[in-house]
Amino acid sequence: MASQKPALPAIEPTYNISRPFKKIIPIYAHPIPTCPGKSIVALRVEFPPNGSTPPHTHAAAFVSVNVVSGFVYNKMNNEPMAVFGPGETFTEGPGCRHVVSDNASVREPAVIVATMVVDTRVLDEGGVEGCVVVDEVYREAVMERKEAAAVE
Repeated sequence: MASQKPALPAIEPTYNISRPFKKIIPIYAHPIPTCPGKSIVALRVEFPPNGSTPPHTHAAAFVSVNVVSGFVYNKMNNEPMAVFGPGETFTEGPGCRHVVSDNASVREPAVIVATMVVDTRVLDEGGVEGCVVVDEVYREAVMERKEAAAVE
């Protein structure tokens, strides 16, 4: 039985680095022959229960997201926060700041597939990881936490 779409929280969440990180699994990355200098990238993003992503941008990419399972809270720029569930989609324009990107459940995982058109040089210089640019205020703490998790 599928879960019902949750209501928006009374107070918009702010990023908390102690929450579980999402897992990013590259699906593909290909240059676009008809658009020199551009590539198309698809990423499977798995949010564990209560998972969260720090505020970020996508290296001037255009992003189209499909929610595969679960429910996610989504807030971009100064727009109102929304909840998206299985089969629903949203897009992010180049330069968009993704303020809230959270699993809406503390019990169930959520999965999205993000497809983006990005400058090929972003991939050449930073790989798929270069497509996600964490806000400066969180960048160092996120890197330290990732490094500590890799050691464990």
